Amino acid sequence: MNPTVSFLVASLMTASVHAAPALTPPDAEKHPHMVTTPFGATRNDDYYWLRDDKREAPAMLAYLNAENAYTDQVMAPLKPLQDTLYKEIVGRIKQDDASVPARERGYWYYTRFETGKDYPIQARRKGSMEAPEEILLDINQMAAGKGYFSVDDAEVSQDNHLLAWAEDGVGRRQYVIRFKDLRTGEVLPDRIENVSANVVWADDNRTLFYVENDPETLLTVRVKKHVLGTPVSSDVLVYEEKDDSFYMGVGRTRDDRFITIDLHSTVSSESRYAPAANPQAFTVLAPRARDVEYDADHFDGRWVIRTNDAGAKNFKIVTAPTDATARSQWKDWVAHDDSVLVEGFELFDGFTAIAERSNALERVRLLFADGRQDYVKADEPAYSMGLAANPEADTPWLRYAYTSLTTPATTFELNTVTGERRQLKQQPVIGYDPSQYTTERVWVTARDGARVPVSLVYRNGFRKDGSAALYQYAYGSYGMSMDPGFNQTVVSLLDRGVVYAIAHIRGGEEMGRAWYDDGKLLNKQNTFNDFVDVTRELVRQGYAAKDRVAASGGSAGGLLMGAVANQAPQDYRVMVAQVPFVDVVTTMLDPTIPLTTNEYDEWGNPEQREYYDYMLRYSPYDNVTRQAYPSLFVGTGLWDSQVQYWEPAKWVARLRDDNTGTAPIVFRTNMEAGHGGKSGRFQRYRELAESYAFVLEQLGVDTTP
Repeated sequence: MNPTVSFLVASLMTASVHAAPALTPPDAEKHPHMVTTPFGATRNDDYYWLRDDKREAPAMLAYLNAENAYTDQVMAPLKPLQDTLYKEIVGRIKQDDASVPARERGYWYYTRFETGKDYPIQARRKGSMEAPEEILLDINQMAAGKGYFSVDDAEVSQDNHLLAWAEDGVGRRQYVIRFKDLRTGEVLPDRIENVSANVVWADDNRTLFYVENDPETLLTVRVKKHVLGTPVSSDVLVYEEKDDSFYMGVGRTRDDRFITIDLHSTVSSESRYAPAANPQAFTVLAPRARDVEYDADHFDGRWVIRTNDAGAKNFKIVTAPTDATARSQWKDWVAHDDSVLVEGFELFDGFTAIAERSNALERVRLLFADGRQDYVKADEPAYSMGLAANPEADTPWLRYAYTSLTTPATTFELNTVTGERRQLKQQPVIGYDPSQYTTERVWVTARDGARVPVSLVYRNGFRKDGSAALYQYAYGSYGMSMDPGFNQTVVSLLDRGVVYAIAHIRGGEEMGRAWYDDGKLLNKQNTFNDFVDVTRELVRQGYAAKDRVAASGGSAGGLLMGAVANQAPQDYRVMVAQVPFVDVVTTMLDPTIPLTTNEYDEWGNPEQREYYDYMLRYSPYDNVTRQAYPSLFVGTGLWDSQVQYWEPAKWVARLRDDNTGTAPIVFRTNMEAGHGGKSGRFQRYRELAESYAFVLEQLGVDTTP
């Protein structure tokens, strides 16, 4: 079969279409395709043909380009507003900004930007910030001429002489590891392809451990070690993971004594360790067991482990001897608390900093060697707080990050002995005055009685009289908490009278591990119900007009948008679904697609009838029906490896078939990007300005700030 798109698609591909007065959306042809389960259930998928793993089928590309051309047409009258929004957003950015320097092994490391340039420069100075600058990577030069480019993990060898980094020139998160001699500035010829963005040096300063990806599923499958200057073909296999439900990474412990291989599935963990001075054989710290998760660090002659073992649903912290090989050797240190989720920790010579979550808010607890404890303080009703970069343990100073919906990201350091606090940096936001905005936290009772926290922000002068426009955002999956941090792009909405809300719905971990469990697998419908119930209550309380509500989510949050669009279209005027995971059942039935087999404990395995039936009831693509849908702005990247482009493409094609309403649906495909959109600090704001312009116009918002 060589599927083609209809004449409407073909006509949109001609040059004259841009001048045509009629706005006719593309109409993809239907080609029946049966999707079958192992137990015999079948579903017809008329748009399955839009999938092309190589991203080169002419008919598929014609359809995506036709949708882009149609979006161009629809958005053309909004181009002045889009340009205004882009200029506003970029105008708030201090273009020659730099990160807070962090000291490690005698060097101060930092990242800085230069005015007008999209990409950062990674640099360091020896001894003090007054020393001459050494540029590690100028990513502007590296990205020159490329449609997409990113550098993720970058690690300096223990002797400070060599740099290894992982770069991606496509956006598919299939990385290449490169090397540089920092003494000479020479980029070395060694080149390791098809790997994850995760590297660690051994103590010999010649051996690098890395994680190799499966070329098809992109799963992390093998740990290998490369000796600098030798052929990659001779790299030694260190560990191979046979269970494709596990992710894998490599690291070093806090005391630099061990190199670790860390394996995590949705419900299980396992760590292996080897001496960094002679990493020949890796020892299992504790064998994996279903429903037992742990992550470990080594410091002060012992292992310190965060775990949910022995019924510690919200996690506790235990210790173990250096030669530990079983959970029976673990000893409780920080007890489990039903009302406090332990999210992480950092170990220092004189204290331990514990990242926690209580009553839907983050906090940092300080635990001292003599048993005393204290908490880092916050001053706002809704905020986000967490550990910052603390690469060295021999200091009384703790660095932590603080932000809220009105307070730009701020880095503090706190002297845990004297109590002195110093502000090291606050994100500069040109022209922004936090005193002009108000943030608050409200609670909404969902239909089953659960109390859902909601973070709100609006410009002073807002009146809760039921006339305002509302922009509501949520995610609600993987236990990822969407904390109320400052987002300078949202200021453009607030200044036009829009109320911005983050709904902390089930599926995240804002209220502890049970909050996550109540929003996954056979409880997934709670995620969608919570979102809708928050909207209805905010409207009831007068935060917004019923016909002026926008909803937004991306990736798994795009699944949320798709499900809500099917289940409660009347509650929303417009929705934004970026890289949306909307073809749940078909994707999860295909183990060759990235993020399938290792996601069974998040969504369910549709090869089992119970999960198949449940997922089929909410899968956005499968539940499109003849009804009036809200306006929709759908975005994707052709090279997305997390949510394949064909999911939103198929969804939009089906929406065009069944939508009985007249509200516009636009579909933008970035032909040079992956899951995170375009690279570069300015390019992504052009994409955001486009969706903002669409939303503001649909909400009837005065476009003058």
